[in-house]
Amino acid sequence: MAIIDRQTATLALAHALSAAERGLPVFPLSATKLPALRSPHRDEVPPARCRGACGLPGHGVHDATTHPAAVRALFAAAPRATGYGIACGRPPHHLIGIDLDIDATHGNDSVAALHQLALQHLFTIPATVTVITPSGGRHLWLTGPSGIDVPNSAGRLAPGIDVRGAGGYLVGPGSVTTHGSYRLAPGTAHLPPAPCPRALLRLLTPPRRPHHPTGSPSRTGHEGRGLVQFVLAAHEGQRNTRLFWAACRAYENGFGDALADALTDAAVRTGLSEQEARAAIASAARLTTKRP
Repeated sequence: MAIIDRQTATLALAHALSAAERGLPVFPLSATKLPALRSPHRDEVPPARCRGACGLPGHGVHDATTHPAAVRALFAAAPRATGYGIACGRPPHHLIGIDLDIDATHGNDSVAALHQLALQHLFTIPATVTVITPSGGRHLWLTGPSGIDVPNSAGRLAPGIDVRGAGGYLVGPGSVTTHGSYRLAPGTAHLPPAPCPRALLRLLTPPRRPHHPTGSPSRTGHEGRGLVQFVLAAHEGQRNTRLFWAACRAYENGFGDALADALTDAAVRTGLSEQEARAAIASAARLTTKRP
């Protein structure tokens, strides 16, 4: 277990400021890799869906900034921060994180799976910034074009491959967690984040969904309320599964986008974070959309 002390916190700020100078929006993380600042809306029932419009810190990835004074202010408000998060999908880099997990228990080889995807879809994995995680996994940093939002996903591309896109974040190199530190892979520190190959970008982004009404408003409303109640009834251990199932049913019936906010609110009330909820809903949207 890593030792958390004042020097660790000082180094975390220094690393965060260095990242911000390179145009990467940052915010403080705790040793658990979660945002270090508590939400100012934590005691509100139901929880407010504020993304920082209130002007107070404590909105996780929505606090991320590249302004040095603002970065210092965030870390001053979070003296026990031991690392920093880098917001993905934000200008100027529009960062996309490819998280290659190590899972020896289940025999998943995420690196081999990514190379297999590259062979199958005819793209080359570019040389880019690579961060080594405490478990021995890898975070590959890629950049995306402006105007295209890459959703977060877990295991959708292949087992052990997670994607961090719009609304998500990566743990920055130099961060210290209870399981160890994040560090740059040798030979990649001087590299800029490489552009995401077009073929890979197509795998990461949902196709445009044609809009056409299905069913009557009363039918949609009735089914939507039922799906929301199904999510609200989830116990710990069921939350992701119930949310994903409900989102799939909503998208299959043509009103997934309209119900996404209500499903997110319901999932947050059961204990999921907004980021986790929206990632699950985005995965459901992708999996239920038929590609031409």
